[in-house]
Amino acid sequence: MPARALTGCRHRLWLETRGAGSGDGARDTVVPGPDPGAVLRKEAAALHRARVRERLAALAPLTVIEPGPGAVGRTMAAIRGGAPRIWGAVLPPSGGRTGHSELLQRVRDGYVPILVVNHKVSDPGAGALTSPLDRWAPHEDATRRARTHRGDAMRLAHLTRMLQDTGHASAALVGGVIGVDGEAVLCIDVAPLLPGYDERFADRRAILAGEVETEPVRVAECRRCPWWQDCEAQLTAVRDVGLVADQSAARILRASGLETVDELVDYDGDPPAELAGSWRDLRAMARAWLGGQRLVRRRARVTVRRADVEVDVDMESFQEDGAYLWGTWLHRDGVDLGYRPFVTWDPLPTRDEARSFAAFWSWLMDRRAEAHGAGKTFAAYCYSQQAENRWLLGSADRFAGEPGIPTRAAVEEFIGSSEWVDMYIAVGRSFLSLDGRGLKKVARSAGFAWRDPEAGGEASMAWYLVASGREPGHDADARTAQRRRILEYNEDDVRATRVLREWMCSTAVDDLPLV
Repeated sequence: MPARALTGCRHRLWLETRGAGSGDGARDTVVPGPDPGAVLRKEAAALHRARVRERLAALAPLTVIEPGPGAVGRTMAAIRGGAPRIWGAVLPPSGGRTGHSELLQRVRDGYVPILVVNHKVSDPGAGALTSPLDRWAPHEDATRRARTHRGDAMRLAHLTRMLQDTGHASAALVGGVIGVDGEAVLCIDVAPLLPGYDERFADRRAILAGEVETEPVRVAECRRCPWWQDCEAQLTAVRDVGLVADQSAARILRASGLETVDELVDYDGDPPAELAGSWRDLRAMARAWLGGQRLVRRRARVTVRRADVEVDVDMESFQEDGAYLWGTWLHRDGVDLGYRPFVTWDPLPTRDEARSFAAFWSWLMDRRAEAHGAGKTFAAYCYSQQAENRWLLGSADRFAGEPGIPTRAAVEEFIGSSEWVDMYIAVGRSFLSLDGRGLKKVARSAGFAWRDPEAGGEASMAWYLVASGREPGHDADARTAQRRRILEYNEDDVRATRVLREWMCSTAVDDLPLV
């Protein structure tokens, strides 16, 4: 069993191993193909690992285990030979475990597993333990604060147990992770992780062995799961409380004897203490579900900040490589003035990203200054500002000093002001939605439709590979077509936030039930 089986849905694991026409009484189902978004993420992670490998090899000697037959034997030979650093180590299967480590680092009494991952493992701050890339020398880092990632933790515990089975694990029981910035190793104490890992491993091994069966449950993973439609039907048939509560809340409700939506609505006792703050919303969503409503108002009067000059903003990025497109929609004094993109089609990462970002920022600040100079109010809108803020600040940092690039302080002033409005927060204050608060869910309630039936963030990444020329084998016409597709998708996103805002300020929203 690989480490990735430890962090996903238990029921999905059962379905993938026993539920696809296995002849053991499970339903006859066709195993779905790979998720296109997952394929893109795997490709990006492979590219990141290749870059890190090159960097590590340039810093100090690196023993490389190429994949394929005999990789386990070559790994063990390198370990027995005391190789200081082993890349691509494939450990012997043991106790039902299989696994590989991007890097094994030799320390005084054995080896430490080090992962290479394509996500952030630290934030600006202090207190993390880090080590330089060329040697194992953990020290307190005054510039980094550690991020927790369950998948990384489980995999390090998994590899530690496998190294222990070979007799070559360091007694220190530590591991490391090299994140997307590729600048240092985040050091992690594995010892506290092992009891929880062992319990989870035993549970998943029992599932794989057919010793236990599982039941459908709604979790965050369901949004991407190819089996969700079938699981949803089963949960609906029993009116499971998880249809209106997240996994944590549903667990608490069941422990309190409230297993169905009906029981939640009919309950007239005191709420569980852990759910006191969300109790009203949970009951409102349960009533909405019973009434066949997907979106309901939280308040009689729905409000959202408005201004004389309004700019809707939506950013498109590719993995961790950069933000290649900043799209805008300008509305001034009651008149829509249309869409304007700021884009680079040079394959990311590229310095041309600085030019397109600087042009976007200058244009946005010019509209702001014009409004202020004319004595008018100004507001810029996005939907879920976490991504936009990340790339606004990140672009200011990465391209500091280049023409037109704002200082970090200037960006912080703007995004911290009341003129930067997150429509996602505005929607959350005004509505409860059984389908989530994603823009494409909520904007459709306002009557907006995207032109491209495949519109979505992961689809746009596939389009970008062609549009930028990163994916070979496509001619100029294909690149032009995908660029047009991305621009239309981005334009629809900014128009959607504009239409949503107008709808929220209209009488049409009064047709929604009030909780």
